[in-house]
Amino acid sequence: MSNLILKIISFAGLLLTIIPSFMVFSQGMELNTNKYLMLLGTILWFACTPFWMNRNANN
Repeated sequence: MSNLILKIISFAGLLLTIIPSFMVFSQGMELNTNKYLMLLGTILWFACTPFWMNRNANN
């Protein structure tokens, strides 16, 4: 169960690094807001992903 929660949080972080860029491109968001959301998404991704990704190829 906690593995699923970590995956959801990390994918939400990944979306926070992708979607704001498109919103700035379409002029739906300010650049400063984009920077903050992308920073938050990067922190979420790197904080949660190592705990659920498979590090050993033999598993």
